[in-house]
Amino acid sequence: MNLLLIWFLNALALLTVAYVLPGVTIDGYGAALIAALILGLINTLIRPLLVLLTLPVTAVTLGLFVLVINGLLFWFAGTILKGFEVSGFWTGVFGALLYSFISSVLTMLVFERKPNPHQHHQD
Repeated sequence: MNLLLIWFLNALALLTVAYVLPGVTIDGYGAALIAALILGLINTLIRPLLVLLTLPVTAVTLGLFVLVINGLLFWFAGTILKGFEVSGFWTGVFGALLYSFISSVLTMLVFERKPNPHQHHQD
């Protein structure tokens, strides 16, 4: 159930990115759901391989190359999906950053951490 909710939140985050960032367009909530699903698959299957293959470059750039990977994958998703467009590389980088941020905020708001009843607090 949580996975479906996260999927819907990610679609909402994509719609927000398209609303806020010029160069990212999405044709409605249905296209956002498909794009969120594909982005999730890309980030689960392809991204770790790319991060591993580019580890030396990532280490030299102190991790900043991961932003390039994220931007390229976001841009790639925009080129293969009908109804989701990303106009270029830099739009992909900023779109990926914004998407990650909005998605994280929405997830934190919905899945508010509840205190563990088994933990004892010392006063």
